[in-house]
Amino acid sequence: MTEPVRLSFKEMVEKFDVTPRTLRYYEYIELLSPEREGRARFYGPREVARMTLILRGRRFGFGLEEIRQWLGVYEEEGDAAQMREWIALADRKLLELEEERRQMGEIMQELQALRDDVKARL
Repeated sequence: MTEPVRLSFKEMVEKFDVTPRTLRYYEYIELLSPEREGRARFYGPREVARMTLILRGRRFGFGLEEIRQWLGVYEEEGDAAQMREWIALADRKLLELEEERRQMGEIMQELQALRDDVKARL
């Protein structure tokens, strides 16, 4: 069975497990541009692909503005430029996450030492 060419608003909400408010917000900030027929909205393959990328970017911790700029690269410069930009974004995020991991390790060691000290006093 193939996926429909166009998804309704409700189908998008269900497919991506987001709230209606989230989907409307992504439209409001122009990350998504569904087709409109009266008050009904329909999402084609382009919007489905963009939503997939938006949610993936959010999962990796990217801000909506970073995602907007990255999606805009495809519109302005094409696929290869977008992939190069993705590599640069991913490299920066990996450095940030590595620093957060290092800091978290220090915090965990400090907490463990304090816990052990308090436990020893009992």
